[in-house]
Order: sequence, then structure tokens, then C-alpha cells
Amino acid sequence: MTPVKTTNMPTISHIMLIITAITTALISGLFYAWSCSVVPGLARVSDSTYLETMQQINRAILNPVFFMSFIGTALLLPLSTWLHYSPELNARFWLLLLASVVYLAGTFGVTMFGNVPLNDMLDAFNLSSASVQELAAQRARFEVPWNNLNIIRTIAGIVTLILIILACLSPAAATTRPVVYR
Repeated sequence: MTPVKTTNMPTISHIMLIITAITTALISGLFYAWSCSVVPGLARVSDSTYLETMQQINRAILNPVFFMSFIGTALLLPLSTWLHYSPELNARFWLLLLASVVYLAGTFGVTMFGNVPLNDMLDAFNLSSASVQELAAQRARFEVPWNNLNIIRTIAGIVTLILIILACLSPAAATTRPVVYR
């Protein structure tokens, strides 16, 4: 009888999980860095500078590199979860399912239904014709709610990343294929 040896060659599901972890780390890192660097810096500037800067940043961030990690994670997490589904519902599957829910609700959902409407409101605001009082009022309507939503999506992104790391470290369903050496 020929000896059978199993191999741990990377599968499509493993490769997708690694890519998912990378995109999640990128987007979570962006929101984290924003929270601990940009927010405190912008808190120190005048109303007109703050509003103009936020308008420009909100326009500039709409680019393929941002979308790759932000939307990429929203697509890759459920795909990775599905790829790790098996009849024996292992820990990796459950961690990825939870990560998908946390990201889709807490990061993607909060951004789309919270931050984006605030960004659109700010983008429609005409800075050049606004009085000092109108600038202060616009900043008050925007800054605190936007920053609070950013904290939520940052925490959700970090929790998502932790869940993905735990999924990477937990055993998957038996997917190794026997390799016959002759």
C-alpha cells in the first residue's frame, strides 16, 4: 500500500481569508489613524478651515484605493464566511460570520447611513457665502455627530479585525486533501 501524506497547501478559502484580513486591517487602520490624528488636529482650527478641510477630504477619499478596502471588505468578509462554511460549523466559520455582521453593521452601515449623509450635507454647504455665525452653526451640526459615528465605525472595524485574526488562528473544517507519494 502506498503511504498517504496530507499537505497544508493554501486553498482558495485560505487565500481569500488572508486578502480579507488585509483589507480589513487597511480600513480599520484608516479609521483608527483618523480618530487619533486628524480629529484632534482639526479640533484646533477655525470653523472655516475645519469645514473647508472636511469638504476637501470627503471629496478626495472617494477613490479606488479607499473603495478597495472599504467595499472590498464588505464583499470579501461574507465570501470568506461562505467559503469556510461546512456541515460541521467550526469556530472559524462562526468567527467570520460574526466579523461579517459587525463590519457590515458597525463599519459599512454606520458609514453609509451616518457619515455619508453628513458628508453630503457638508458638501452642499456654501462656505464662501456663509457668515461667521453660519460657519459655526454648520460645524456644530457636523463635527460632533460625525466624530461620534467615526468612533463607532473605528471600534467596529477593530473588533472585526480581531475576529478575523481569531478565525485565522482557529482550525477550519478538514479541507486538506490526501497526497499520494509513489
